[in-house]
Amino acid sequence: MEPPENYSTATSFSAPFEDAHKIILRWDSTASEEARERMIFDGDRQEVDLYLQAVDEIQKTMSSTSISSDHHDQDSNDNRVNSAIQIAMARLEDEFRNILINHTSPVEVDSHILSDRVSSYSSSSWNRYTSSARSSTEFDQEEIGGGDHDDGLDPIQRADSTNSSSSYRSTSSIREIDLIPQEAVADLQSIAKRMISAGCLRECIQVYGSVRKSAVDASFRKLGIEKLSIGDIQRLEWETLETKIRKWIRAAKVCVRILFASEKKLWEEIFYGIGTAIDDACFMETVRGPAIQLFNFADAISISRRSPEKMFKILDLHDALMGLLPDIDVIFESKSSDSIRVQAAEILSRLAEAVRGILSEFESAVLREPSTVAVPGGTIHPLTRYVMNYISLISDYKQTLIELIMSKPSTGSRYSGDPTTPDMEFAELEGKTPLALHLIWIIVILQFNLEGKSKHYKDASLAYLFMMNNVHYIVQKVKGSPELREMIGDDYLRKLTGKFRQAATSYQRATWVSVLYCLRDEGLHISGSFSSGVSKSALRERFKTFNAMFEEVHRTQATWLIPDSQLREELRISISEKLIPAYRSFLGRFRSHIESGKHPENYIKYSVEDLENAVLDFFEGYHVSQHLRRRSQ
Repeated sequence: MEPPENYSTATSFSAPFEDAHKIILRWDSTASEEARERMIFDGDRQEVDLYLQAVDEIQKTMSSTSISSDHHDQDSNDNRVNSAIQIAMARLEDEFRNILINHTSPVEVDSHILSDRVSSYSSSSWNRYTSSARSSTEFDQEEIGGGDHDDGLDPIQRADSTNSSSSYRSTSSIREIDLIPQEAVADLQSIAKRMISAGCLRECIQVYGSVRKSAVDASFRKLGIEKLSIGDIQRLEWETLETKIRKWIRAAKVCVRILFASEKKLWEEIFYGIGTAIDDACFMETVRGPAIQLFNFADAISISRRSPEKMFKILDLHDALMGLLPDIDVIFESKSSDSIRVQAAEILSRLAEAVRGILSEFESAVLREPSTVAVPGGTIHPLTRYVMNYISLISDYKQTLIELIMSKPSTGSRYSGDPTTPDMEFAELEGKTPLALHLIWIIVILQFNLEGKSKHYKDASLAYLFMMNNVHYIVQKVKGSPELREMIGDDYLRKLTGKFRQAATSYQRATWVSVLYCLRDEGLHISGSFSSGVSKSALRERFKTFNAMFEEVHRTQATWLIPDSQLREELRISISEKLIPAYRSFLGRFRSHIESGKHPENYIKYSVEDLENAVLDFFEGYHVSQHLRRRSQ
């Protein structure tokens, strides 16, 4: 009985096999110089089809060869078939690699993707208030001595005030692109199908992973993602890291939503559904290392030394990663890519914990800030500017921080008896979020610290002016930020307003009660006398005392500073409303008694208009002439 047409005996093969075998040997790069120099898939499509058909014929022959009664002949035939398969697979592996390399280049990223906003404020401006060297505990004497002559605007207010957190809250859709032309993808798929069928899955994965990983690495370099260890990152200066964080946020969006997503698409097009369950081994072989490299940067930031100036860049990182997490879950959905999803989620958690820790340390730094040098002129303390600009930025991240800050601050109590910690009772602030309570607590401890600093002034009037300036600045910063005002609440804002008004009242009492006391009638009249009833000597002494006291107040308080022009004008008006009517009345009652005597100009030195003009010199922050302008004679 003759064997079927496609049946091969131990001693012979079918004609199709022999033809296929010749084609396979012709392209054996180990035996032919021409085969080494040329690539099949770079040439004529007919040549490609013939070679693939030859591979199919060899594989079909291998699977259909029957067991010969002559084991020696059978082994000989098997060796011939296996040799042809090995030669074919080696050739296909080279062709597979060549196609991948020829069509591999870094991802070209659209310019509008790279120009995504990553920050709402100028880092250089904020560095004036937050530097790693000074943190919140040290201030330059130059800043203390002369930094308050400004236009009323902080650098933060001059900078672009776009809400940074909004840049990251919305998750953009994944944008898959074609990394390799579809014609080349079809060739790669046809090769992968035959290699996997021949049991060369591992070799196929290794070649694919090696070439595509090099492509991903090239894209990383183009995006500015450096190969830095966690230790390398933590040794960098914070100013350098700020720049790298901005770049990382832009690059991470591109890597996850374009690069990794497109790599997964390419893997699926080549390997998915070709008859072998290979999971996503090729995809993970390509992106596992780069993904770990990418996320290691954020991980290093999350476990780095905490300091207040890092808060907002860490929040930027957190929001960026939070926005990417749904995309990461989609792209790395398989069991074999569990580690990437888990790593991203754990880093997000550590970034959140870092934010909570920084907020707590910031509160402690504000409470304990130790500077004892009184700012000249009772103006706004650098600590006040620092803290209020800081919490204004915190309010810009309200949406994120409300989710992250879940516990109330650790505060003092009026029953604690601890003189180093202020009181704050939560019962008065029911209904507020933990974040709002933290912001109020920061303002409370800032005032507590400022009250301690006010004691360094020897002049009680200047101490009150200092508190008025600083609490007024706090109120204005709260009013100037809708988000901050909403969280603080109008009830607490009214309480703050009452505090700076009380400080203004205390200043006026401390300064002007003794001055106005000179303008009283008591002690000037002579009882039981036939004269006019006024002691001229007592009256002359009273004018001399008033002149000396007012001149001293004028000389001193002209050098004091109220930076806010409206507040400065309001306080001058309040002073004038008390001083000018009292002086005018006193002058009207007793002018004739002085002018009827000798040298009246030595006692009535100033007119009402002179005093009105002199009050305009107050709180400008500079020295005035030693003598007031004299009234016209």
